[in-house]
Amino acid sequence: MVTKERFAQGMTVQQYLDQMGTNKDTFMKFLGEIKVKPEDKKALESLGKKLKCMIITEDWCGDASNTVPYIAKLGAQAQCVEMRILRRDEHPEVMDRYLTGTSRAIPIVVVLDDRWQEIGHWGSRPAELQAWVMDARKTMTKEELYPQIRRWYAKDKGESTLREILSLLPTGSPALPQ
Repeated sequence: MVTKERFAQGMTVQQYLDQMGTNKDTFMKFLGEIKVKPEDKKALESLGKKLKCMIITEDWCGDASNTVPYIAKLGAQAQCVEMRILRRDEHPEVMDRYLTGTSRAIPIVVVLDDRWQEIGHWGSRPAELQAWVMDARKTMTKEELYPQIRRWYAKDKGESTLREILSLLPTGSPALPQ
């Protein structure tokens, strides 16, 4: 569970960027290319309350370098979102609350309301990509698989990640475009 105290231990996006060693160039490239759709920003702001967004990640994670920039950009542009990043390996007790099966797969995004109640969580890949990966693993090596994953993320441009995270918003929020 993400508490107010645990949230305060997280890094801001800038602090995370400042300490990044691996995949920083990829992260920054995606961050610079991202265009937040006005309807996505409006959907968040129309809730009328501040949301907290905790991202559990590590800079060495390829999926994170492809998804976290999109989440960070949306959070930066929507004034109603406060975001913090926890490093997975430094906070295993938090990570273990959000296991995908038995795996500590990242990134994990936890959305909380203004009373610190969890609205929902997402991770570690968009559902469409994860289904493809699980199937492709049967016939492809990691060396063959990873370039395909990167191409999928480049084509998707964060749309699937944002759709899935925005779908966590409370019932009654404006309909999100598909």
